Amino acid sequence: MGTPSALCPDFEKGNHCKHLYAVEYVVQRETKPDGTTIDTQAMRVTYAQEWPAYNQAQTHEQDRFIELLGELCKGIVQPEHKGAGRPSHPLSAVVMASALKVYSTVSGRRAMTDLRQLVTKGYLAKAPSYNSIFDYLENPELTPLLKTLIEETAQPLKGIETDFAVDSSGFTTCVYDRWYDEKYGKMKSENKWVKVHLMTGVKTHVVTSVEATPFESADAPQFPALVNQTAKKFTINEVSADKAYSAKKNLRVVASVGAISYIPFKSQSKGTHGHHEPDNLWNKMWHFYEFNKAVFYEHYHKRLERRNHVQHD
Repeated sequence: MGTPSALCPDFEKGNHCKHLYAVEYVVQRETKPDGTTIDTQAMRVTYAQEWPAYNQAQTHEQDRFIELLGELCKGIVQPEHKGAGRPSHPLSAVVMASALKVYSTVSGRRAMTDLRQLVTKGYLAKAPSYNSIFDYLENPELTPLLKTLIEETAQPLKGIETDFAVDSSGFTTCVYDRWYDEKYGKMKSENKWVKVHLMTGVKTHVVTSVEATPFESADAPQFPALVNQTAKKFTINEVSADKAYSAKKNLRVVASVGAISYIPFKSQSKGTHGHHEPDNLWNKMWHFYEFNKAVFYEHYHKRLERRNHVQHD
């Protein structure tokens, strides 16, 4: 194997990041009680790319995105206008324009061409200005609505998805942190990052609940909210997550919605808690993990087995 590398802030700062730990975890060999070994890498399943369907989806993606976004935004209720002055743009129009701007990956000014096309196609009566879009994207009151819309898009798949996975990922922003480096005697800067915590269905990878936090925030505390929010609309049978989410509270929240958790235990974890009050669920799952790893990983790897190689245009 060559020198390991990863494209993330932790690795760039010289740390052994979670992405490298994940790769090592997948290829590690597990020893069964009878002395035989299983290679967890061999348990991964790959799927051939269906190129006709892939090409059809890619060449019509933006058309379908706009159609679905338009239907989704029709359900947004316009809040009552308060204060003096003329009413602002309809909230549904601002949300649709903002979503298309982010989807386009271009600046707000350059996105105005796409927004004017929404007017031509009848989705908007008038395109909001890029400054209006910026103002709304910086408004924290818009966050609950955006989260609700994301959750709403998953509803058509509630009859398909019963097994779910939780994970997080970092995203750079266009905002920079700057500081003076005493060692090198000069100013340095880097993009600020935010962390997004997701719960997804393992078959379609549809996002069923989401939380955004500062990049330095821990993963495990976000787990209960993701599970409880998904349980409001979906029947949950299984929840899988990596070792970062291993905690008694997280096992209990999964059990409370009638599901089974497949979260590997950390190396220092034990089936008992010494002087602490016994936790029967923790003990039960720890023993299941330790003595039935082949079965455990069959369920755990559902979160990985349908991930094809990413195709780049």
